[in-house]
Amino acid sequence: MAKLKVGVIGAGSISGSHLHGYSVHPEVELTAIADLNKTRAKEKAEAYGIPHVYDNYINLLANPEIDAVSICTWNNSHAEIAVAALYAGKHVLCEKPLAKTVEQALAVQEAVKRSGKKLLVGFVRRYADQAQLVKQYADNGLLGDIYYAKASAIRRLGNPGGWFADAERSGGGPLIDIGVHMIDLCWYLMGKPKPVSVSGNTYKKLGNRSHIEGLSFYRAADYDASLNDVEDMANALIRFENGASLYVDISYTLHAAQNEMSSKIYGTKGGAELDPKLVIVTEQFNKIINVEPQLDHLAFQFQDSFDLEIAHFVDCCYGKAEPISPVEDGVELMRMLQAIYESAALGKEVTLNKDASASAAAAAREGV
Repeated sequence: MAKLKVGVIGAGSISGSHLHGYSVHPEVELTAIADLNKTRAKEKAEAYGIPHVYDNYINLLANPEIDAVSICTWNNSHAEIAVAALYAGKHVLCEKPLAKTVEQALAVQEAVKRSGKKLLVGFVRRYADQAQLVKQYADNGLLGDIYYAKASAIRRLGNPGGWFADAERSGGGPLIDIGVHMIDLCWYLMGKPKPVSVSGNTYKKLGNRSHIEGLSFYRAADYDASLNDVEDMANALIRFENGASLYVDISYTLHAAQNEMSSKIYGTKGGAELDPKLVIVTEQFNKIINVEPQLDHLAFQFQDSFDLEIAHFVDCCYGKAEPISPVEDGVELMRMLQAIYESAALGKEVTLNKDASASAAAAAREGV
């Protein structure tokens, strides 16, 4: 079987995780990379032995050798590039979020349907060993009916600045950046119930706190402390059609004692708390029992999960598997995120209109 020839669009920091995953896969040949900053693209090409380097994605997609692409660009270009790649006959792994708006996400979904190509959304936490084990517990009824979950991604100091802090390019702050991971993981483990209403808040109280000394944090390549027009904290309550609910709290900056990344789900027979390590909670002999499964990776492992995600993407491209994180899930997450921002702006709960999807899908056919 011929190797899958892959192109990577975007040579920023997250591309490194994609490039590593492809480079260690025996059925993949890294063929091309593109970035507006061609010097940065050349550096990655040299590091991974990639023969073709471009300064725009259009030229990369025109390369007939390429079978599949990873999209590792700013959020505001995800949908545009994904649609173009699908219609160019490429399979797509698109970093989260799928788009900046629901309408854009629906346009991608329409392109998947029309092109017949595979698209995976980069919900990388789904692919971790701990997440897949909890999914087995949930799918086999060992947790009972899951009725409540809590998604947290608290950074007390962690605004990356640059494009992350530019609403035009990012679509929002910590909610759409790190919050999407934790919300998605809880929703996935809950069985992906249909969201029906959202009550949310966003806050711009502390800014990026660039004056804080003595603590380091990740900074985007284009970090500029003077530029920041996104929220620094968000919270929300999402209600689902089956009566379950999901509480969300997310921050780039907050006067918290420590950082926290956690996804917790609770059912009628048991619960599961992921991060910093996995614990399954159940009852036996009239006792509450905490179970710590024996896994090499009891806690979330960043690069290992990317390698698993990319291995699954390759299997999907070869027709060996169906996407664990399909385009439809990217659309649904976008609906939840957009509803949180809308609720915060209006200062009241908003209802997710099922009928709106049909009209939005029709509009999507007009393009992104």
